[in-house]
Amino acid sequence: MTTTTTKRPLSAWKATIAVAMSNYIEAGAIIALATSLTLWQESFGFSDGVVGVIAALSANAFGSAIGAAIGGPLCDRLGRKFIYTYDLIVFMLGALLVAFSGNVVVLMIGVILMGIAVGAGVPASWTYIAEEAPSEQRAAHVGTAQLAWSIGPAVGFLLAVVVGPLGLWGSRLIFLHLFVIAAITWWVRRGLPESRRWKEQRAAATSAGERISFFSGLAGLLRERKNWTALLFLLGVYGLWNTVAGQAGIFQPRVYDASGLHDPVQQNLLQVLVWTLTAAATYFGFMRYGDRVSRRWLYFGGAALGVVAWAVLIYAPPGLGSLLFFAVAWGVSAGVGAQAFYGLWTAELFATRYRASAQGVLFMLARVMVGLLSLVFPILLAQTGLAVLGLIILALLVAAMVIGTVWAPRTEGKSLEQIEQERYGANVPLSTPVPPNL
Repeated sequence: MTTTTTKRPLSAWKATIAVAMSNYIEAGAIIALATSLTLWQESFGFSDGVVGVIAALSANAFGSAIGAAIGGPLCDRLGRKFIYTYDLIVFMLGALLVAFSGNVVVLMIGVILMGIAVGAGVPASWTYIAEEAPSEQRAAHVGTAQLAWSIGPAVGFLLAVVVGPLGLWGSRLIFLHLFVIAAITWWVRRGLPESRRWKEQRAAATSAGERISFFSGLAGLLRERKNWTALLFLLGVYGLWNTVAGQAGIFQPRVYDASGLHDPVQQNLLQVLVWTLTAAATYFGFMRYGDRVSRRWLYFGGAALGVVAWAVLIYAPPGLGSLLFFAVAWGVSAGVGAQAFYGLWTAELFATRYRASAQGVLFMLARVMVGLLSLVFPILLAQTGLAVLGLIILALLVAAMVIGTVWAPRTEGKSLEQIEQERYGANVPLSTPVPPNL
């Protein structure tokens, strides 16, 4: 199979930006819920346990895990465009249900629908961007998704400050803003072409008489031993880190409260600083240098800074200095951290035949890990305090740092076809060939 590995820069960036916008919406959904959970709790009168359940069912955890389990295999079976054509329709329905919810049941249904849409969209967007990017600029293009993911929370927390005086109605407006952005993004993405690599791979599979089903991508993924090593590596990098980042995304205002910062406006402004620096570090760090320097050491620098950030927040004397240090260090760390490298390495370490299925499996497992901790995080935080939870947080971050640094693959500058050839020696069949007599 031959694939053109370069593309006109303008058209490549147009496709990247259009697909990456879904990451703004998806991250914005997590932050919209994070900034409004306390308001929903006060309005509908549910307990901290229900708070944990809602957070666990959201785009931050189990909701997106369900979507990823469905979206990844469908993306390999029906194409990347199929998912990003329809996922935002489900997202918009969920956003409307949340915005106009009158009780906790409707709220929960809307949160779940948004989560499923997020989970389905992530494998498609990260896969599509990597497949359409020029080989020598793959980190820059993949980093655009991380950039959009960072801008979404920055805007979300800022909006929470602006509409704060409106109380719960202000939070409803934030979800309506996500609906509008999702509708515009859905309309723009309708004109994008299908992934060239997926079309060529599908044509080759059809010519070879391969039987293709919903489970073909998963079957091919799990049948190859090399894929198990890559799955474990990426789960160690992204799953462990994201278990911490997921709690920060949905519960960070409560973490700040536990560390002595009680004013909701100041909490949200601190998060605006975190995510603005994440966006800046993504652009000036990962996007600019991810294709030019050793990715191993770039990853290590970001991961180590994240460990230091949380250590200071948890164990340093409380005050403005430690809070600002955390905001700056964690923000910069996340910009060149595990999520950006996850999006890049997952695209590189798996064959086109089951690349999206691998994304779906990994994203599902990572979100399940977040969800399991989310079920008890607010209760543990209230009962034991930040110092006890801090041991879990730091252990997860240190483990992710070591795994990513020691086993970082050397894939920079290579085409996806070249990497696939080096890893597998030849293209691995997607499914069982159809017998000649059928």
